[in-house]
This record gives sequence, structure tokens and C-alpha cells, in this order.
Amino acid sequence: MKKVLIFSAPSGSGKTTIVRHLLARFEALEFSVSATSRAPRGDEQHGVDYWFVPPGLFREKIARNEFLEWEEVYAGHFYGTPNAEAERVWDKGHVLVCDIDVKGGLRIKEKLGAQALSVFIRPPSIEALRERLLRRGTDTPEAIERRLQKAEEELACAPLFDKIIVNHHLPEALNDAEAIVRAFIN
Repeated sequence: MKKVLIFSAPSGSGKTTIVRHLLARFEALEFSVSATSRAPRGDEQHGVDYWFVPPGLFREKIARNEFLEWEEVYAGHFYGTPNAEAERVWDKGHVLVCDIDVKGGLRIKEKLGAQALSVFIRPPSIEALRERLLRRGTDTPEAIERRLQKAEEELACAPLFDKIIVNHHLPEALNDAEAIVRAFIN
């Protein structure tokens, strides 16, 4: 059976840290490289962190139904899970792991039903989220405020996910995530 693990969260909640930990722990898991129309940040590499696709080409791919899901997360910034990525992972008999925005995660869950397990990573508070984003140092103050506004909307969607992990203390969140994954893949 083609399985998908979906991890979604507001930016700065620790989702990517948790996903990387799980990928290192479980051989059956394989990361889905998402596509985005935004420019690379920091040391991000094409085909490793994201498939960086110009906005016009991204729209063409949407029109050709080349995405399992896609979303215009911020004005002009598209993100999506390429069908080709999913098929590549499933052809190996692995479980696809998606580290994606909340709306995209819910869209995959709706589309795939029991084949997918959706996990929401929740920060302990908006203030803790603000501190994490500031410490990360990758965004402007304006971008951080935009992310925090979006986080309010995303937190309201948490009950729609199959599982919720509150990332107050990272080692506990990692243990919770491992238990959830173990139950799903077995």
C-alpha cells in the first residue's frame, strides 16, 4: 500500500527538525522534496531542499496536474508535492514523508484517506514561536510578523489532523513522533 506521513506546522514549530530525526531513524521513510516558486534561502539546494521552479512554470505544472497537492502559501509563492516525487518513493516500497504547509497537508489527507497519516506539530505558544523565528535568523522582521499571522490561522486547523504533537521539549516531541510513525508503518 502506498503510504504517506504528512507533517505540518506553523513555521518555526520544529517540524523539519522532527522530520529529519525520523528519516534518520526509520529506513522505510523517504523525504518528498517539495517544489516551490520562491527563491532559495541560505544554503538551500535545488533538488535537495526544494525543487526551485519559476512561478510561470509552476503555474503550467498546476495546469497539467503534476502535483499531488499545491498551494499558494504567500502571494506569488507556490509550494507543492510533485506527483513524480511520490511515485519515485512509492516505487521503492517506501513511505513518503511530506514536510508541508497545513492546507497542503489536509489536501493530501483528504485525497488519500487511510493511506495518509497527518501529524500537526504545535508550538507551546505564539510567543515561543516568535522567539524561535527570531533565533533562526533567516527572516526579516516583516516576514516574521507575516509568519506569525499565518500561524494563528494554521493553529486553528490543528484539530483536523490525525495526531498533534506539542513541541515544548524537543526530546519528548521526538519520542512522540517515533511512536506515531512506528504504529503507522507497522
